[in-house]
Amino acid sequence: GYERIVPMLLDAGAKVNGGGLYGNALQAACHVGAERTVQMLLQAGADVNARGGHCENALQAACLEGYERIVQRLIDFGADTSLVVVAQSICSGRRL
Repeated sequence: GYERIVPMLLDAGAKVNGGGLYGNALQAACHVGAERTVQMLLQAGADVNARGGHCENALQAACLEGYERIVQRLIDFGADTSLVVVAQSICSGRRL
């Protein structure tokens, strides 16, 4: 469903970097492993290094959940790897 909803919201003027309690849309998509949605948001200009929310940033969210392809996509779009707490990612039971 995200692949259909995200373009509708963006076309209606939703802010790609808008956030709330759980971070922004990119962070949420990374957290649940929604690869297509991550790509759409990045292409729409989502700030790959935006901070806030439960996981602090999109790269951290993808690392914590072990989504390697999303991690690589974020890096390709300029994610700052210094924002990831490696020990926390490894301690969560996932390997980078």
